[in-house]
Amino acid sequence: MDQYQMQHFSAAFAGMMGIIVLIGLLFVGFMVFLFWRIFVKAGMAGPLSLLILLWPIGLIVNLCILAFGEWKVVPVAGAPPYYPPGYPPAPQIQR
Repeated sequence: MDQYQMQHFSAAFAGMMGIIVLIGLLFVGFMVFLFWRIFVKAGMAGPLSLLILLWPIGLIVNLCILAFGEWKVVPVAGAPPYYPPGYPPAPQIQR
């Protein structure tokens, strides 16, 4: 490889790294936006989603907060209660 080929390779690599970093920042920003919306809809503080910036530990902490936290969601007035399919279970016949 001569000097010019090495310079072209270095420039191409630098350009690709810039694009990869930009895509990564967009992905993290989108994740913060999504978690912010989930936290607000769950009745929690939206800025908790900024923990995702401490990747990957922040993602695990966010998921644990959502999984084990108390969701302060008010049911919609006048809506019938939701029961999953097959609820209540059929009574068992004893023989």
